[in-house]
Amino acid sequence: MDHKHLQTTYAEHLAQLAQSYGQVLASSGYDAVVIHSGSLKKRSEFDDQYWPLRPTPHFQHWLPLSAADSALVVAQGKKPKLIWTRSRSFWETTDEPSHDFWQSGFEVVVVSDRSEVKAHLPTGRVAFIGEDRECATEWGFAGAAFTPADLLKQLDALRVLKTRYEELCLAEANRLAAIGHNALAQAFRSGAASELELHLLYLNATQQDDPETPYKNIVALGRNAATLHHVTYQRLQPKAAADQSLLVDAGASFLGYGSDITRTHVKGSGATASAFAGLVAGLENLQQQLCSEATVGTKYEALHDRSHQYVAKTLRDVGIVKGSEDEAISSGVTRAFFPHGLGHSLGLQVHDVGCALLRPRSDNPFLRNTTVIAARQCFTIEPGIYFIEQLLEPLRQGSSSNQVDWHLVEQLAALGGVRIEDDLVVGETQKDTQNLTRAFLG
Repeated sequence: MDHKHLQTTYAEHLAQLAQSYGQVLASSGYDAVVIHSGSLKKRSEFDDQYWPLRPTPHFQHWLPLSAADSALVVAQGKKPKLIWTRSRSFWETTDEPSHDFWQSGFEVVVVSDRSEVKAHLPTGRVAFIGEDRECATEWGFAGAAFTPADLLKQLDALRVLKTRYEELCLAEANRLAAIGHNALAQAFRSGAASELELHLLYLNATQQDDPETPYKNIVALGRNAATLHHVTYQRLQPKAAADQSLLVDAGASFLGYGSDITRTHVKGSGATASAFAGLVAGLENLQQQLCSEATVGTKYEALHDRSHQYVAKTLRDVGIVKGSEDEAISSGVTRAFFPHGLGHSLGLQVHDVGCALLRPRSDNPFLRNTTVIAARQCFTIEPGIYFIEQLLEPLRQGSSSNQVDWHLVEQLAALGGVRIEDDLVVGETQKDTQNLTRAFLG
């Protein structure tokens, strides 16, 4: 990471945000907005333990700081003010930011408790952005001033297209995650390890603690890969088997921005491993084809529809589907094997805002991106093929059952399924589009 370049692009990012926020505030009739960094949340109302802070994304859009009950004041034509709450509690050490290049962009006021913040807040028509209603009330924001929906919608829209600074952060998050993915691929190939051991190896390789990761790592061996969000890691090493699979869906964070990467591996010399390797190779090819077709002006839902055409071809090539590709799509066969959406927006949140404002068609209920693709959008491309019993049983009992080679399905079901996922930043032309993942990981 070139830190000088990061600092330069951050200055551009900050200037663009100031201009955009000024326009939004002027059009909305607000003098200023107060963005709450977020409050610590209890794990349970029955004890006094708290989750690690997940900062408000609108706060982190401005600065890479994780400090509970701080406030950012943005007013038209003024330098943004950071009211930084730095607790003096002797129970815990204050988490120091990993970088300080951003601090010169703000007027910084340090307080020791959130009760001191109110004295530094502006007057006039001011909105509060955050989710802690109790804190908002304490600071003097109640009723319509609390996270107004129209204002929030406009601020969310500012996060859809990424600046050069955000692209650098997303790229670095991909680089860090690639270290973990490579470590797990090597460990899987070289010996036996439990899902928990692989998860802990990933955290060690990326040097990020569990709460720092953008989402809970999905580490699934064998049949567990058929559970799309498998996070109940097996503690015991798997029994020796001729054929084995590993699906890893895991990312990393950098200055608040997250990556989201999935790879599937297979080992063994048996017929099942050979057929499954063909499935992995087929999905790899179709995923790369879809990445190349993610171009400006294309409807993302149309890209999702094309993914079902490619999945149908892959299922036929491997021998799972015996009928025609068109029949496999129209009869719903492909949806039994590929039930989720092709991808989602990515940024400060794993499922970032602004790209799912329109509802998808009823036959695409889980699609999280329905935009017309535009330059500087960042999103994932993640097709999958799985053997999920809850979805396959209705197909097995239905009128399209004869389209499927159920003997082959039973063989492959022992290995769970395949998903391959990359993170893209769209360029003005296809040549300019950056595959942030492939820059570091095959």
